[in-house]
Amino acid sequence: MSDFQKFLFEGLPVRGMLVRLSDSWQTLQSRREQPLPLPVMQLLGEMSACALLLQSNLKFDGALILQVQGDGPVQLAVAEARNGLAYRATATVRGEVGAQADLAAMLNPQGQGRCALTLDPSDRQPGVRPYQGVVALQDDAGKPFARLAQAVEHYMKQSEQLDTKLVLAANVDTAAGLLIQRLPLEGEANLAAQLSPEQQIELEDAFPRIAMKAATLSDAELLDLPIDTLLHRLFWEENLRRYDPGVPTFSCSCSRERVGRMLVGLGREEVDSVLAERGEVEIGCQFCGAQYRFDPVDCVQLFAAAGSVQPAQGGLQ
Repeated sequence: MSDFQKFLFEGLPVRGMLVRLSDSWQTLQSRREQPLPLPVMQLLGEMSACALLLQSNLKFDGALILQVQGDGPVQLAVAEARNGLAYRATATVRGEVGAQADLAAMLNPQGQGRCALTLDPSDRQPGVRPYQGVVALQDDAGKPFARLAQAVEHYMKQSEQLDTKLVLAANVDTAAGLLIQRLPLEGEANLAAQLSPEQQIELEDAFPRIAMKAATLSDAELLDLPIDTLLHRLFWEENLRRYDPGVPTFSCSCSRERVGRMLVGLGREEVDSVLAERGEVEIGCQFCGAQYRFDPVDCVQLFAAAGSVQPAQGGLQ
């Protein structure tokens, strides 16, 4: 069972979220034709958990896409989370990945790694690009990040000015994540005048104190402990307000219609060359493994619908 739990620390400007993926994570892995190397699989699990945590904070309906790419054996890894706690993820591997490879070894051996977050509203108008922020996979001193959580924390601080603590872990059976984030105080200037110095210190110190507790969480505890037990063990001194839990699901948004639009975007000449060579165009979804096949008649119909009525080579004359 996959679980998602959002919570607030009562009276403090701090929020938290916890996600654990089990059955849905195993479904995602089963859709791949070939299993990924263990470190890459763990990275995808952490990215999936992280994307769900971050997407749940969006103030609009839409998708959040977390992407890391670089100059290492892992060329690209992507996780997408959408409304309703739906997610998918995939990776492109172009070289050998060591059994103990960390994030830097997989993506950033020459210092060219990048982490990008894309926000794509559901009601985005045609011609309007999604918002995207990008940071390097290294800290301000140029030291490569060994774990994804470090890179995302750095992104949130640099690009969003949000103090964030992330704990992420994944294995073959489970992927999980814990997010702790500082909240801005509404009317902060007026509020400060009403608080005693002791109260102001308590609010300012809340996030560092809670983040320090979160940092003590081990991978095994995050992956294996029941959520109630985990939250009590970490924050038994805090007053938590817990919201209704949710259930994340693996879900791919690919469709024959979307693949058809992609083929039209490639252009008639490119599609014709594939038809001439293979007799059909076959596209496989990297996220879910679905296969879409377009024969010459299908391609004629695609381009006719798009305003191009010339027949494809090898198709109907």
